[in-house]
Amino acid sequence: MTVGFSEQLLPPWRRAVLKVGSSLLAADGGGLSPRNAQALAGFVSDCMAAGREVVLVSSGAVAAGRAIVHADTAVDAPIAERQALAALGQAQLIGFWQGFFARPVAQVLLTHDDLRNRRRYLNARATLSALLRQRVLPIVNENDTVSVDELKLGDNDTLAAIVAALVDAEVLFIATDIDGLYDADPRRNPQARPVEVVARFSAELLSVAGGAGSASGTGGMRTKLDAAQRAAAAGIATVLFNGTRADVLEDLARDRLRGTRVHPTRSRGAARKHWLQNAPAEPGAIVVDHGAGDAIVEKGASLLPGGVLAVRGDFRRGDMIEILLREADGEQRLARGVSQYSAADIRRIARHHSREIEAILGYNYGGTVVHRDDLVLS
Repeated sequence: MTVGFSEQLLPPWRRAVLKVGSSLLAADGGGLSPRNAQALAGFVSDCMAAGREVVLVSSGAVAAGRAIVHADTAVDAPIAERQALAALGQAQLIGFWQGFFARPVAQVLLTHDDLRNRRRYLNARATLSALLRQRVLPIVNENDTVSVDELKLGDNDTLAAIVAALVDAEVLFIATDIDGLYDADPRRNPQARPVEVVARFSAELLSVAGGAGSASGTGGMRTKLDAAQRAAAAGIATVLFNGTRADVLEDLARDRLRGTRVHPTRSRGAARKHWLQNAPAEPGAIVVDHGAGDAIVEKGASLLPGGVLAVRGDFRRGDMIEILLREADGEQRLARGVSQYSAADIRRIARHHSREIEAILGYNYGGTVVHRDDLVLS
């Protein structure tokens, strides 16, 4: 008889990403089933009612599209055919989730290229942040109609880990169709024992996770552990739990876990600081006055356009650039960070108040030139 998971308390969290795969949503006869979705939506609603923020990463578009045209598409069907089913099913998937919530939901379709491109990464983060501020539930999915990554690899698990870092989540919840990670496959080995806490990753641990999951989904426990490892490196904890059990979800909303908890391998602040310190910078810089320099160093403030004296080089929005402090005898390195505007834009808004940005440029990416979360002292 397989041993069950004991209860453990989760630390407090403010923002999370919940990943739900096709295996939990697909109906036996095709399409989408509310069987598990009802309790998963209840967990999200309970969290949001408590003032927390949740981003939902949901698979299921292909399953929904398959039911619309009554297609019997194999997992190894041509990519174009599965992309067509995803296009058919996206609206169905969003409508399916909206039916469980009184608050509005918003569809956000991303590709891995969007998240590798720094400018599109910033745009996606700004959009998701705006939705969360408005108490909307963002529902993220791979843009299967133009990207083949998820259709080929089943890596919405990886997408969820990337989104967790994108929105600065404290925890990544991954719903599975078993109770958590075991030291052997519990479906084949009744002596399998639960792994309740993962403090570090090893080749042995990853080999235990095995291969693909159910026929409805394309990712198994291995892709979930790979995602957890990615999240851990970004300072984000991961929780693996059984999304088919309403009692587990009710307890989870009260920070009581029966499943596997994966600890981050570093703090979120340390992970972010390491990236900011080591990411390659573009050959460009912003020169600031002493008022801006003091605010950055002494108060941990963002760089505002009013403190900009000059711009060096020709960089783009999203580029890593140096921030220089003008002294009587020259300029010295003060900090580095991700620019919210291009060099050409900053030249136009320099020495102006943040509220003037839109009037000058005709658009507005926010009131900061470099946000304090994207800035590290040199």
